[in-house]
Amino acid sequence: MVYWDNAATTWPKPAMVQQTVGQALRQYGANPGRSGHTMSLATAEAVYACRQAAATFFGLSDPTGVIFTPNCTASLNMVIRGVLEKGGRALTSDLEHNAVHRPVSAVAWGYDTAAWSPDEEETVENFHRAIRPDTRLLVCTHASNVFGVILPIRRLAKLAHDHGLLFCVDAAQTAGVLPIHMELDDIDYLCVAPHKGLYAPMGTGLLLCREREQVAPLVRGGTGSLSMQAEQPQELPDRLESGTPNTPGICGLRAGIDFVEGRGRQTIYTHEIRLLQRVYDGLCGHPGIQLYTPRPVEGNSAPVLAVNVEGVPSEVIAKMLDEHGIAVRAGLHCAPLAHRRFGTLEGGTVRLAPSAFSTMQEAEKIIEKFLQFAEKRLHISENMV
Repeated sequence: MVYWDNAATTWPKPAMVQQTVGQALRQYGANPGRSGHTMSLATAEAVYACRQAAATFFGLSDPTGVIFTPNCTASLNMVIRGVLEKGGRALTSDLEHNAVHRPVSAVAWGYDTAAWSPDEEETVENFHRAIRPDTRLLVCTHASNVFGVILPIRRLAKLAHDHGLLFCVDAAQTAGVLPIHMELDDIDYLCVAPHKGLYAPMGTGLLLCREREQVAPLVRGGTGSLSMQAEQPQELPDRLESGTPNTPGICGLRAGIDFVEGRGRQTIYTHEIRLLQRVYDGLCGHPGIQLYTPRPVEGNSAPVLAVNVEGVPSEVIAKMLDEHGIAVRAGLHCAPLAHRRFGTLEGGTVRLAPSAFSTMQEAEKIIEKFLQFAEKRLHISENMV
């Protein structure tokens, strides 16, 4: 299979991730932090080692601010609902995934949207103009999960803090791919989908908190600490982590971080961008092919590319590719705001997303199939005239 659906989840997982998950099931079968016996203590140490690795990878000075969650969507809900439960508005971009759009839509005090622009200055000014006196949280994607365009998060962080706002980044599409440093980028909350750019198992999520006091717990329950009191513990990570953690997934996450660090985050990113550049160059200018963004450029785009065949629904193209052993995602990608911004809301797009394991031979096959589909479509159209 030619698997270019890595923006949904990366596959295959590295051998070291697969092996580590299996090892965790064999060696770390006890509940961490709940018992004093040897296996429980060893399991707790393995979980904390991942906490430390994630903190180091993302430039967070205190590992106790690393919260394990089921997925990035849960992390975003924790921040949005936890910060805004007592009042205040949210401010987002017009590129957001539904993981941001739906939670802010459900907040009783409302939200505002600022328009992304290819001009960075204009983007920042659009956010500036959208701030209200009761805005409390600026939450935005680092990069569009459909079109790959990047928001200037460091400048948005400064804007947010200059106005007394908290700043949260949805890094589902960029964590492990683009450089992120919570201290240098001045990020209060970072929400991560480790099963994507960190090559971790599905069912793992991260919330990294540099601002430690403002998020109320979304779930309350057993933490293994302060068991006599009815109130949720206030210290992190316990305040935001209730119930039994996904220890095999967490161990796999640690192995995924090790994989990315070993191969080199920048090396992986450069490889993926070069593959997309080849696809873009192979398709650009051909009749019947629709591209929506400029040629991917390293540093200016996440490694995803949206493409269509004119007049053919994106889901049909994806099905045809699947019949030739090519796995991609089509439709709206849970991001209707981004599709509205780029004019593709009606039919969506086909999304191409390579990984560290993708090859140039796969890129050539994708080019070949798209050009065949476009030529076939044009031939049919000509015969109908």
